[in-house]
Amino acid sequence: MRTIPEQFAVFRVPLAFAAVIAAIILAGAAYFLSSKTGSEAPVLRVENDMPRYAAGGLEIAVTTKPAIPRVGNNLLIVEVWDPDGNPIAVEIDAYAEMPAMGTMQAMRAPADLAETAAGRYEGAVDLMMRGEWPLTITLQTVQGKPLRLQFDLATDRAELPISSGGTRIGSAALAGDDANVITIDNRRRQMIGVKTGEATHRNLVKSIRAVGEVKFDERSFSHITLKFDGYIGDLKADYIGAAVDKNQVLFTVYSPELLSAQREYLESLKRRLNPGFGTDMLQSARRRLGLWDMSVQEIDELERRGVPQDYVAIYAPRSGTLIERHISDGSAARKGQTLLTIADLSSVWIEADVFEADLELTQVGMEARVTFPYLPDRHYAAVVEHIYPYLDSNSRTGRIRLSLENESGELKPGMYAEVSLMTELGHLLSVPEEAIIFAGDSRIVFVDLGGGRLKPVRITTGRRAQGYVEVLGGLSLGDSVVTSGNFLIAAETRLKTGLDQW
Repeated sequence: MRTIPEQFAVFRVPLAFAAVIAAIILAGAAYFLSSKTGSEAPVLRVENDMPRYAAGGLEIAVTTKPAIPRVGNNLLIVEVWDPDGNPIAVEIDAYAEMPAMGTMQAMRAPADLAETAAGRYEGAVDLMMRGEWPLTITLQTVQGKPLRLQFDLATDRAELPISSGGTRIGSAALAGDDANVITIDNRRRQMIGVKTGEATHRNLVKSIRAVGEVKFDERSFSHITLKFDGYIGDLKADYIGAAVDKNQVLFTVYSPELLSAQREYLESLKRRLNPGFGTDMLQSARRRLGLWDMSVQEIDELERRGVPQDYVAIYAPRSGTLIERHISDGSAARKGQTLLTIADLSSVWIEADVFEADLELTQVGMEARVTFPYLPDRHYAAVVEHIYPYLDSNSRTGRIRLSLENESGELKPGMYAEVSLMTELGHLLSVPEEAIIFAGDSRIVFVDLGGGRLKPVRITTGRRAQGYVEVLGGLSLGDSVVTSGNFLIAAETRLKTGLDQW
């Protein structure tokens, strides 16, 4: 057996120690290679300079390389973590799209994202020209719902602010922030012209406007009829529109029945001096003449004259205007037939149509203001006298009635009138009308949360008055809402095409 020379004995311990160290290194290298081969992706290395956002319970980081996007290819990087900070795998899609301008169609630049590490996705985005390319990223987790985030991407600009779908981590987020919150920086707010108003209590007075028409006061009608058959002699009131004075002769009439009644009365007068002749027959004959519209003066004149009158005069019962005529000289007149109609125009009606939605606010006794287009320097005060108990099925309006004095006769039936009613709605929570976006059956406002954040909120609305709309639900006292630029905000963030996301 060979032995180590004594001069080399001093190297025994160092050589043994080196052998042990080499074995440990080889074993560690083998374990590292085997563990790397068995894993699907390398461990995620977080880039500290990437802005992070909260959306749908996830944390998302988004950036581009170069940091200032340029025309041509740019690298888009997206990293995704769960609530515990662990990288997760998701289905992801992203594209940048320049909106259509004039005759130029919209241009889309898709990003073919691929997972390069656990929770990290990279892909190239080819921006074909300078300008703004809003970036849309859609995420689909295994358990969760699709998340859609939008960013304001533009060439030659370093910032990549989020516009909708999430909130930047580290900003002054409010407790109510969620994926529906939209972020718009000050530069874009100025470009859009964003203005805000406040949801507050206001004393609202609603003005109800109605179109009306001057009508005859039906209570002033006098219909001239006969209680016997006869024939017209001399027609004095012989045209429509003729002014008539009370007790003026309208026409004369011949009637065999009336002639016979006059003779009977004269015979009764002659026999009243005979013994045994009762006064009842005389009174009965006189009453019959009165019932047939002979006045007391005419009967007394008949008694003095002692001869019956063939043509008896018919007098006007009131002053007014002749508005109907159904007879002429010599025409037959039948019992009960309306021969003439007289209307007193010293008082007229205004009948106005009120929209169905305003009828519940209209009450009998309400004060009204009546104006006429052809009398611009005059207005008339009136009171609602009657609300008709039915609607016009075609126009869906209800009719109200007012009365106006018309001694001068300047108001003529058939004239158009404008009626204004004022009703107090009360002290109501309300917002400016221009703050509300009508989207089908939904009413939506953008609530300004501060820090450039806007949140679309569905509200329930009530009545409108003085440029404001009553809010029944969805807002609280003091909320700040966008009143100008809200349609551009909705268009820019494409919220109109995703109302279910609100």
